[in-house]
Amino acid sequence: MFGAFRQRRPSRRAVLGTAATTGLAAALGACSVPSSQRHRSDNPTAAPGQPVSAGRRAVLMQIVAHPDDDLYFMNPDTQHALDGGAKVVSVYLTGGEANGDNRVVSDPSDRVYNKAAYSSARHQGLRQAYASLLGLPLFTPWQKSVLDLRGGHRAEVNTLVHNGRHAELVFLNTAMHTLRGGRMGLPSLWEDRALSLPVVIAEGSPLRAAAPYTYDELVEVIAGLLDTYTPTLVQTLDPDPDIQHSTEKARQHDSEQPGYADHADHTAAASFAWAGMVRYVAQATRDGKGVPGFTATSYRAYYNRHWPKNLPPAVLAEKAAHLRPYGGAPDWQCGNPGGCGDYNVGGKRPLTNWKGWVRSTHYRFPGPRPVVGNEPDGRLAAYGVLGLRAVRWRETAPGSGRFGAADDLGGGPLAPVLGAATLKDGRQLLFGLRFAAIAGRSGANTREVVLLEQASPGGAFRAWRGLGNPELGDDRGRRIGSPVAVAAPDGRVHLFVRNADKGVSTRVRDADGSWGPWAALGGETVQDGLGATVDAQGRVHVFAPGYDFVHHWTQDAPGEPLGYVRRGPRLPLAVGAPTPVGLPDGGVQLLYRTLTDPRKTKGKGLAPADPRLVSVRADGTGRTAPPQPFDGYGPVGALLAPKDGLVVLGKDVKGRVQALVGGERHTRTQGAVPVDAPTLHLTARGPVAVGLGVDGAPWVWALGSAGAPPVRAAG
Repeated sequence: MFGAFRQRRPSRRAVLGTAATTGLAAALGACSVPSSQRHRSDNPTAAPGQPVSAGRRAVLMQIVAHPDDDLYFMNPDTQHALDGGAKVVSVYLTGGEANGDNRVVSDPSDRVYNKAAYSSARHQGLRQAYASLLGLPLFTPWQKSVLDLRGGHRAEVNTLVHNGRHAELVFLNTAMHTLRGGRMGLPSLWEDRALSLPVVIAEGSPLRAAAPYTYDELVEVIAGLLDTYTPTLVQTLDPDPDIQHSTEKARQHDSEQPGYADHADHTAAASFAWAGMVRYVAQATRDGKGVPGFTATSYRAYYNRHWPKNLPPAVLAEKAAHLRPYGGAPDWQCGNPGGCGDYNVGGKRPLTNWKGWVRSTHYRFPGPRPVVGNEPDGRLAAYGVLGLRAVRWRETAPGSGRFGAADDLGGGPLAPVLGAATLKDGRQLLFGLRFAAIAGRSGANTREVVLLEQASPGGAFRAWRGLGNPELGDDRGRRIGSPVAVAAPDGRVHLFVRNADKGVSTRVRDADGSWGPWAALGGETVQDGLGATVDAQGRVHVFAPGYDFVHHWTQDAPGEPLGYVRRGPRLPLAVGAPTPVGLPDGGVQLLYRTLTDPRKTKGKGLAPADPRLVSVRADGTGRTAPPQPFDGYGPVGALLAPKDGLVVLGKDVKGRVQALVGGERHTRTQGAVPVDAPTLHLTARGPVAVGLGVDGAPWVWALGSAGAPPVRAAG
C-alpha cells in the first residue's frame, strides 16, 4: 500500500536561492513570486493593509490523510483544544481502506479483503476515540449526515456534542489507490493533471454515491470547508518532510516514501491542505471579506521514528489511551456493521510498536508564538501569523494586558512561526518562511526566507524583502526550517535556519543593513528547534538538538565567524529545542528536557522523555545543576529578570501554561489554550508571558514583579 510520491523539481527560474538573489530582492523591494504564479487567484497579494477578521469562537480544523493521523501525530494538542472549549472538526481526505484487510498482523485466520468494511471500521474507531476524548462511553451514538460541498461533491459527516464540547468528523474518503495501475491515490492526484480519483463509500454510510475528485476540485472543496467552518486554528501534516537516505528494505519497513521521512499520503494531504488554505485566503481577500483570522500548525509524522521521543510517561500514556478505542477489537459489540476499529492499532500495540510514532508530537515549524517587542511608549507589540499573513497586535495601554485589533502586515503565504531581532535603535526585524509557490501537477513548490524591517521604532514597516534560501533547488529548499535570529552588540544580525542536510545555515546582516551570502556552519546532524543568544562578552551562540547530544556553534570573539564547538564534554541529549540564557559572568546556561534513559533511543524499549528540566552550562565543562522543579513537556522560555532572577515558562504535563518565578511554580488555569509554546518577555514592569490562543487572539499573563502573583500550582 505504500508507493512513491515523486518530488518534481521545477526550473531554476522559480528558485530564490543563494546570495545572487539578494540584489534582485532588494531591487524588487518585496517578496519575489515566480512570474507564472503572479496572477493566479490562488496566490494572494503579499501587500499589507487588509482588514483581519476576529472575535469568533475557537474552532480547530484538522486536515489529515488517514483516520488516526490526528491521534498519532497531533495529540495531545487536539485533546487540549477540546478540553479548552474549542469545537473540533476533523477532515479525512482518504477512506483509509488500504487493501481492505482489517486484522491484527499476527492473526492467522484467512484474509478478508473488504475495502468498504475496513473504511467503515476505521470511521467507527474514530467515533470511539473522540467519544473517549469527550468523556463519553465508547459506543455513544453519533449523528450521521451528508454534507454538500463545492463543485457538487458530497461527504459523510459525523457529529457528537457533549456538555458544550463539539466534535465533527468529515470523511471525503478518496480512494487510497488509483483504479489503473494501483498507484497511491492522493500523491498521484497531486501530481497528475489527468487523474480523477474515485471515492470509497464506507459500509453503513448515509452517503450512497459520490463523484470522483480532480486535483482542482479537491483544493476547491478544502477551501470551501474552511469557508464553511471558519476555523481559528488549522492543523495539517508535514508538507515538506525531511530527506531520508534509507536502504530499500529499511524504507519499506518504515512505511516511508523513497527519499523522504514520511508516508507519501501524509505529504500529499498536507500539500492539498496548504493549497486549500492559500486559495481560501485569496478568495476571502478578493471578495472583500478580509483576511480570515486563523493560525496554522503543521505536524511531523513518521519523522518521529528517527529522533529521540519527546513525550514524558504521563503525557504518552494519555495519548496512547485514546488510540486504544480507535483500534478497537473484533469482539467488540459497537453496532457498526463494518467493524469496530482498526484492529492492528488496538490494545497496547501503539506503545509496543518499535517505530515509536505515538511517542512524540513534533511541529514542522517549531518556535514560540507570538514574537513580542516593546513599543517606545511602553506598550507591548505582538507579531504573529493569521490567515497565512503577518499581523501586529498592540497593547491598548502600557500594562493593560489587553491587545487591540490585528493590523495586517501582509507577506503571505507564510509558515506559522516568525523569527525576530531588535536593532540597537529599537527597530524590529521580522523573518518568515514563505510558501512562494505551492502547486501540484508539476507546478512550482518554492520556499523562501523573507524579511520585514521596521522603518522607525514603533512605526510603520518597509516593503517585504526576499532573502532567498540556503538551498539551490526547490526540492531541497522545501526542507529548511523556521528562521531564528539574534542581534549582536556590534550591530550585526545573525539569521539561522536548519537546512536540507539537517545542519545549520546562516546569513548575516551587517550594521549598515547589507546582507552577506548564505553559508553552512558545518557540524553534525540536528533537529529543527534552534536556540540562539548573545553572551555578556558579545559573542553569538547557537544550539540545536541532535541524535545523541546538543550541538553548539559560537564565535571565538565578537564579530568573528561562528564555528562548531568540538572541544570539551558533549552537552546531554535534548528531546526538543534547548533554551539558552546568557549569564552575567559571561557563560551560557541551557534549559531543556532529556530522556529518562539517554541510551534507549532506537529499537525496542524506547525511553520516554524525562518531565524534569535539565540545567547545564555551555562552557566546555558540561556542568549540570539539579533538575528544576518544573515537570512538564515541550520547550521552555527563560530569562533573567532584575527583580525575579531566573524566570522559566512552559507547559505542565496537562498542557497548561506554567511559570517558575523566584523558585516557585505557578500555573495559568484560565483563558484560551495556547497554540504551540507561549513567549516569555521582559518589560520595564517585569516579566510577562504572551501566548496565541486557539481562538486566534493573543493573551498576556503578568508574572512576578510585573503583576499580581499567578495562580499557584495544585501539585
